[in-house]
Amino acid sequence: MQSNGISAAVLNTGEADASSIVVPMIPSVANSSFCVVSAWEKMLPLLQKEFGVTAYKSWIAPIAPARFEKGVLELCVATRFIRDWVKTHYADRIRHLWATQFGSIIRVDVVISNAMPIAANAAANAAVAPGEAPPVAVAEALPVITDNISSPFDPRFTFDNYVVAPSNELAHAAARRVAETDLMAFNPLFFTGGVGLGKTHLMHAIAWSIRARSPQRRVVYMSAEKFMYQFVRALRAKEMVPFKELFRSVDVLMIDDIQFICGKEATQEEFFHTFNALVSQNKQIIISADRPPSELDGLDERLRSRLGGGLVAQIQSTTYDLRLGILAKKSEMLKRDIPHNVLEFLAHKITSSVRELEGALNRLIAHAELTSRAVTLEVAQDLLRDILRANDRRVSVDDIQRKVAEHYNIRLSDMHSPRRARTVARPRQVAMYLAKALTEHSLPEIGRKFGGRDHTTIMHGVRRIEELVASDQSLQQDLDAIKRAISG
Repeated sequence: MQSNGISAAVLNTGEADASSIVVPMIPSVANSSFCVVSAWEKMLPLLQKEFGVTAYKSWIAPIAPARFEKGVLELCVATRFIRDWVKTHYADRIRHLWATQFGSIIRVDVVISNAMPIAANAAANAAVAPGEAPPVAVAEALPVITDNISSPFDPRFTFDNYVVAPSNELAHAAARRVAETDLMAFNPLFFTGGVGLGKTHLMHAIAWSIRARSPQRRVVYMSAEKFMYQFVRALRAKEMVPFKELFRSVDVLMIDDIQFICGKEATQEEFFHTFNALVSQNKQIIISADRPPSELDGLDERLRSRLGGGLVAQIQSTTYDLRLGILAKKSEMLKRDIPHNVLEFLAHKITSSVRELEGALNRLIAHAELTSRAVTLEVAQDLLRDILRANDRRVSVDDIQRKVAEHYNIRLSDMHSPRRARTVARPRQVAMYLAKALTEHSLPEIGRKFGGRDHTTIMHGVRRIEELVASDQSLQQDLDAIKRAISG
């Protein structure tokens, strides 16, 4: 297809989220002896796997290959901002992957081409303050600033549907107190815990309860990512005054996954002022994150102090009894009679998250309805083979960091901190090495788990341990001991 002299090739990567990405190309390169376009298309699935779908769609897909001559790969982008971002964050890894596929390469040049279409998100990213990691597809994701800024509340997530156990009873009790009184007993209320443990459930339950008890109170729930998008959108549109007025007029502000604004200086600054304005008006703030405020690297110290000044309620990992209770409650809600031995089997085998546990149950119920077959233990073992296999071998970066910290007797927060003392740096490199060896995460993904470090830092840490372990028997013994602790 042709558009303003630019041809486009559609790449089907086999993943639903990126199945219709349009890859811009410059027509003149198609007839070169070495077809750089064909070579680039071969690279794209590797780049998507390396950087993840989100980064791929935002930064890799808009790139056009220009030429490959004398060992130099020239890539075209639409704006200076995109050029600088790709050069800083992706060019080295592109060069490495190109070398593995096509042989020797000296460098990757990223240049601006006037023929390139400007991506919608590129214009939005230009408004990001210095030091701020740009959001993805801002122009497509954000509406104009309006009064209706809250994400919808999920009707499944109420207090009636929340199963309480010792691992979450403090968080549940605090949520109940905040939902049932207008007095600011805990402000802010900060939920912390791993993925799929029920933080979002409690936040929605609070929202539903407040709406039922005091419908006049204005409750806003959104992810930290959406708050950042709204902020960048307001900057672009020069609507900062309406933005400030809008967020300062709410009665209850709930921000989910606050860790996503760590390192985003301008967004944190705005959130800090919003936080202070609401607290001074005795308005309730509820926050969630995967770590407590004291362990959130890249968080402004003033904001860290504010977030830790209320009640930090940690939700621990699920126990067998809790998982069994959740399955029983879910079966009751769906009015399905699932054999108890099947529920026990699921509770024992699927331990990673409540979300995955409920997904497995939903799959069994759907299979029974569509095939008219009874749910049995044998059916569950066969139908859920992929989930069960993944849980048997799954190791998270968080697990690795925890076990390494325990082995070397350092703080878990040292895994994310900038400290470079040998007593901290070497265990951190061991954790990086094990994360690369034992998980399927890409280097950039692992870097984000280590305080937002660049993928080259992770690569250096991995290579350093590889070099040392060849001659250091005690290090090999440490690695073996940590692996046993992780698997056991």
